Amino acid sequence: MMSGNAKDAFHRKIGGAHTTIIGGRTGRHVTECVAVHEEVKKIIPSVISVKNNGRSGGFSAKVLRPDERGNLRLLIVEGRSFQEIRLVTTVANADEGERLVRELNDLIDEALK
Repeated sequence: MMSGNAKDAFHRKIGGAHTTIIGGRTGRHVTECVAVHEEVKKIIPSVISVKNNGRSGGFSAKVLRPDERGNLRLLIVEGRSFQEIRLVTTVANADEGERLVRELNDLIDEALK
């Protein structure tokens, strides 16, 4: 269970047209873990999409490579649904973004144990 600080960080940092996160409690927990990191400035959920292939899996979450300004994307997959969540960061470039990708993926791995 996340502390009050994680929930507070999540509520301060989430924005965009909607705040829906797929994955139920697990998706929310992963997003709250990411929100705690001091270099994550804003969390912006995007649309939820459905994969066309007939195979459905379980839950997974992974931070993807940074853009040139160091901003990231968190990919959450649950069954046949997936959602990209944009992570606006305070890092200055892609190299710092790569470091942040590793740190956040470690946080996610720990949260999903």
